[in-house]
Amino acid sequence: MIASGEFCSPQRPVPLHPPLPPATAHRLQYLAIREIAHIAPFKPEILSKLEAGDEEYAWLLDAEVWNKERQGLPKVLVLRSEGPVFCSGHDLGELRKLSHDETKETFALCAEVMALIRRSPAPVIGVIQGLATAAGCQLALTTDFPIALASTPFRLPGASIGLPCTSPSTAVARRLHPGQAYRMLAMAEPVRADQLNGAVDVVSEPKLDAPLEVHQAALEARVAQVVDQLAGKTAGQPAALGKWAFWTHVGLQGAGTESGGDGYEDAVKWTGRVMAVHARAGDAEEGINAFFEKRKPEWKT
Repeated sequence: MIASGEFCSPQRPVPLHPPLPPATAHRLQYLAIREIAHIAPFKPEILSKLEAGDEEYAWLLDAEVWNKERQGLPKVLVLRSEGPVFCSGHDLGELRKLSHDETKETFALCAEVMALIRRSPAPVIGVIQGLATAAGCQLALTTDFPIALASTPFRLPGASIGLPCTSPSTAVARRLHPGQAYRMLAMAEPVRADQLNGAVDVVSEPKLDAPLEVHQAALEARVAQVVDQLAGKTAGQPAALGKWAFWTHVGLQGAGTESGGDGYEDAVKWTGRVMAVHARAGDAEEGINAFFEKRKPEWKT
């Protein structure tokens, strides 16, 4: 099941562009995404609760509980826009009129939306069809699987107006080498998708003189391929647990871990425990059995 251009609440889908006044529509969609059950905080100690069969996290391992909790919800979310700009971030005209407390609330809400995308059990595909700038760049690189044509520009422009994009740089710094992320922050210059060193799934562009429709078709073909893989050939529950485990082990840095160094030894031990507990889940057992029986798996979630 796929939700393209919408976030789904447990009760009903809420379109991103409903026929309502913009302010009302945005508030409704925000409330809707907050209702989605999300994966656990990215804390390694939660693994002990999974190993102990804690009911709070049973839906991440038990197929029956998962299907009950996620009934009617999509396996994949596709976040997309239209036109030459994917997202330009905050409205500067609005920000300049806000009080200090209102500005803090605006950035706090933005941070919460980014966190909800990161903690969505369903992988979030970002179709970056145009310029992603400021918080729009943050939004694009917060999605789990951003896809863009090679020449699509990404930019952190704030330094050019005296307000460096400190908050948006958080997503950039976690996708790119810190040196490149800082150059984007300091120089405020656009960087092409194919210069982001693997942070984005880059689609090779047709000939430069090809019609715009041809370029769009190439992008959409790759999007369809990724959606088919994640929604049609991958089970939902393993994807959610795998996403949680990935972002948790990436956060295991050496300074605060038992083995020190870069945290690799602790991450290897911890992820070994994850795989051991995950191996007893229904979809894992089905996938392994299907492999040896040389057939397609019949996923439970």
